[in-house]
Amino acid sequence: MCDYCGCNGVAPIRELMDEHEALMDEAHDVRRALSHGDQNLAVSRLGNLVEHLGRHVQREEAGVFRALRDKGEFLDELSDLEAEHRQFGETINALHGGSPDFASQLNGMLDDLGEHVEREDLGIFPVSVVTLGAAGWQTIDSAHAEWPSFLLDAPAPAVVEDR
Repeated sequence: MCDYCGCNGVAPIRELMDEHEALMDEAHDVRRALSHGDQNLAVSRLGNLVEHLGRHVQREEAGVFRALRDKGEFLDELSDLEAEHRQFGETINALHGGSPDFASQLNGMLDDLGEHVEREDLGIFPVSVVTLGAAGWQTIDSAHAEWPSFLLDAPAPAVVEDR
């Protein structure tokens, strides 16, 4: 997470960035399972990541993205980021555990996700802090109220790995 511009001092942006950090931690867990050859654990961890990513994307698109669109700002970048959101879903749906390319396809998607998160954390989030007015922040607050952060969920029971 970036601490350079101070945008993480704005609560709704900090929450989205915290979700990004949690998603990247989950991606690391998927990669670790793959590197140990445990495809079943990787798929299980991927399931958690996919659920959280879907919830995050909903909040992001209904909040920050909509607020910036309503203001007519950064429309091309928003379109690109939304297309990447859809591409993640398409890539995940196309994964087949029995495929010999499963690990490389999954790692490629996780690489893309990391780059995407960085573009948002270092690009669209800081810009939103200096661009949006009261109406934009109301849009974000409404979206966040309607779709609470997955970070507020009760923690899942710990999984003990023998590694």
